[in-house]
Amino acid sequence: MNNDLTQGTILKKLTFLALPIMATSFLQMAYNITDMIWIGRLGADAVAAVGTAGFLMWLSFAFIALGRVGAEVKIAQTLGSKEANKSNYFANTAITFTFLLGIVYGSGIGLFRESIIGFFNLNDPYVEGLAVDYLYIIAFGMPLHFINQVLSGIFNGAGISKTPFRVNSIGLVMNLILDPVFIFIFGLGVKGAAYATILSQAVVTIAFISTLLQGNRPYQEFKFRVELRFEYLKTILSISLPVAIQNGLFTIISMFVARIVAMYGTSAIAVQKVGTQIEAISYMTAQGFGSALSAFIGQNYGAKKNARVVEGFKVASRIMTYIGIITSLLLFFGAEPLFKLFINEEPTTSMGVTYLQIISFSQLLMCIEIALTGGLNGLGRTMAPALTGVTLNASRIPIAYFLSAFTSLGINGIWWTISGTSILKGVALIIMTLFVLRALKEVNIKKDSVYQ
Repeated sequence: MNNDLTQGTILKKLTFLALPIMATSFLQMAYNITDMIWIGRLGADAVAAVGTAGFLMWLSFAFIALGRVGAEVKIAQTLGSKEANKSNYFANTAITFTFLLGIVYGSGIGLFRESIIGFFNLNDPYVEGLAVDYLYIIAFGMPLHFINQVLSGIFNGAGISKTPFRVNSIGLVMNLILDPVFIFIFGLGVKGAAYATILSQAVVTIAFISTLLQGNRPYQEFKFRVELRFEYLKTILSISLPVAIQNGLFTIISMFVARIVAMYGTSAIAVQKVGTQIEAISYMTAQGFGSALSAFIGQNYGAKKNARVVEGFKVASRIMTYIGIITSLLLFFGAEPLFKLFINEEPTTSMGVTYLQIISFSQLLMCIEIALTGGLNGLGRTMAPALTGVTLNASRIPIAYFLSAFTSLGINGIWWTISGTSILKGVALIIMTLFVLRALKEVNIKKDSVYQ
């Protein structure tokens, strides 16, 4: 197989697999940044509205993870153990289940959009109205969003990462073209950004289907069928559920933190939304590499090549260290010009620069944490990283409230809480991974050369 990750130089295999996945992650980030740049021209109110509604897009990834994560892991492991027929069952079950889930999720946020936006206590009827309008339109595109993500995951799990990159590139180009047209030329404002996003997602779905019909499959035996095999779904969910719960709780916790931020006004809300998009430079890079590491670890673990599994973790950690250092320096020293790309009005700009500089201290360990989590997922060990993440993320609510309300830090106490807990998560994942690697070294399942 040209997507066989169980042979060849580890650094080369990981790099060539990771680069398209990271590029695809950057495309997803570019979707969001493109929206935010154009919406930023409408003012802080529009940014706050779209950013608030964006939490529901963020929450959607938790539900997508229910089908995607387990499918990626099992596809990688079954391909590594040369059981392509099982890979096919996992893939089709994940596609069918995730699409149905997208319909349910989209319907839910569409029906309860006003209550959802009301939760954030924005205290501004105009901003709340914009957010409700944006969320209502986005809800219709959720099934497409869900199916695009799981198809990308299936290709990545099989070691074919270039296809999702190419397909998602088409969607980005469409979004770049449609955003200014709908927002300004048609005069639709934030509604225009929502329409542009949905149409771009539809183009990506069509491109994926076209790619499959042309015979460009994630692996040779792949045949798309609408089927839901419950024994395979059970296995997928057993792996995915801890990750999905972690992602969902992370978003919900972030919503509560956003309520604390909202106490400081619309400018503070806009700072967090824009700052999060900028921070995605490192987050998406690490997440993309984590997905690559998950596929690499999954295939080699399925092939019982533990030496390559251990070395894969080491190589990934070194790469993430370099990336983490670079992004830390970029966010700290380039905070002002980066933030002004989105909003250039005081006091929002000054507040945004401070946010980026505080967050910069956590980037190194955040990158390592995300990548190592991907590797542990590839082994099927999703519970421990999820529990660690949930515990430390949940601690953000009381700590952020205390530091912002009862110390001289004010709103900066919220930013320091986010940065500090990210650092602690990174330390915890490093310790956890060291224990796992020691166990793998002690279990000599198959005598193999690392570079076989």
